[in-house]
Amino acid sequence: MASDLVLGVDSSTQSTKALLVDASTGEVVAQQSARHPDGTAVDPRAWLDAFDQATDGLVDRASAVAVGGQQHGMVALDDSDEPVHDAILWNDTRSSAEARDLIDEMGGPDACAETIGSVLVASFTSTKLRWLRDHEPDAAGRTRRVLLPHDYVSRHVAGGEPFTDRGDASGTGYFSTGEDDWLPDLAEAAIGHSVELPRIVASSEAAARTASGLVVGAGTGDNMAAALALDLGPGDVVVSIGTSGVASAISESRIADGTGSVTGFADATGRFLPMATTMNAARILDLQARLLGVDHGELGRLALAAPPGAHGLTIVPYYDGERTPNLPEANGTWSGLTSSTTREDLARAAFEALLCSLSDGVDHLAAKTGVTPRRILMVGGAAANPAVHAIAPAIFGMPVTVPAPGEYVALGAARQAAWALGGTSGPPTWDSARSETYEAAPTPLVREAYARLRDRTIPWSTSTTPSQK
Repeated sequence: MASDLVLGVDSSTQSTKALLVDASTGEVVAQQSARHPDGTAVDPRAWLDAFDQATDGLVDRASAVAVGGQQHGMVALDDSDEPVHDAILWNDTRSSAEARDLIDEMGGPDACAETIGSVLVASFTSTKLRWLRDHEPDAAGRTRRVLLPHDYVSRHVAGGEPFTDRGDASGTGYFSTGEDDWLPDLAEAAIGHSVELPRIVASSEAAARTASGLVVGAGTGDNMAAALALDLGPGDVVVSIGTSGVASAISESRIADGTGSVTGFADATGRFLPMATTMNAARILDLQARLLGVDHGELGRLALAAPPGAHGLTIVPYYDGERTPNLPEANGTWSGLTSSTTREDLARAAFEALLCSLSDGVDHLAAKTGVTPRRILMVGGAAANPAVHAIAPAIFGMPVTVPAPGEYVALGAARQAAWALGGTSGPPTWDSARSETYEAAPTPLVREAYARLRDRTIPWSTSTTPSQK
């Protein structure tokens, strides 16, 4: 396999990124990208155009390909496999009421978590199917097949019948993490009639082979692909700062958290990937940079010129609703503004809000899995900011390791493609990414101030945070 090249693709919320990788070493040989349309509901055919553009000249050089994709998105297709509606994405909260209805129909949060591994929120595919049934009944009635974004792109490559993997399937709301199989009755209950679901393929298997001989791997969800790229082990916690914020960890056992603070997803290796997810992550910094009229680099420099605690300014950054805690209609809250507040304070408070929110997610994981984090790895575009390097270990209260910037979802998909190509019992061993570890004196007073404001903001009958409540 020394001369084989594999193609890993990340079909994310914002763009398609493609990496051509040496299957034996993990070395990136070439990479390209293409933008996706903005919005929380888009024509999924745009992703196919982006795939073709991003992989142009690369796919012909590859022996195998796999696609990692944004989780949860609803791709509803008719008898001719044409979309009946724009794909509703994970960060579209229009189905929050439908999520509550489906939870009630399943017998409440504990029963919901026991059945599918998670408590439904508006991100999950089944809630979007229920929204389609109730608000677009003609489109719902014409729906014959439901795919996830990565399934839709994978079929574009492979042709034939669609397929998926257990990792991405576990975020639909109609897959059992206990039985490792679809629960088609739940999909039917969501949309009002039976629908076809894709074949589930193991990560180690070739899902298809094209006429040209290209091996097509199962693909997986974006968080599962990133975990595969980073080769996570027990005690590792990955904190990802992208459009969403994610704290995730590998677990050998199934998680079923009836509080909803941790989703009990499956991973791409046969284990599980519990995670706490926030809807507001890098956009917290985007907003503050826009308000201050600076770029992210200058925002970081301003933040580092202010002391911990930003002279009393605290932000709870639930700007566009929130997922953890589950508050889809929430807004942001600022407290402690005075006539002495500076631009530096405003910048510092944004970074502290982002990292306190993610630190809550790490606490949720530790409480629900029973595993104390031994290492925190931080990835995502915002993780490269020097202000994050300086402030994160102070907020988390432990060193933070930042792997070299890279397209880890696409790299994980490439590793899965190499696994399917090689037909081995486990994924290939590749050299770990270069990384830097950052340390700082803990600042517990910042977390405490954040928790006080958060506790005044959140209706605690809805959500709790184990470290503070």
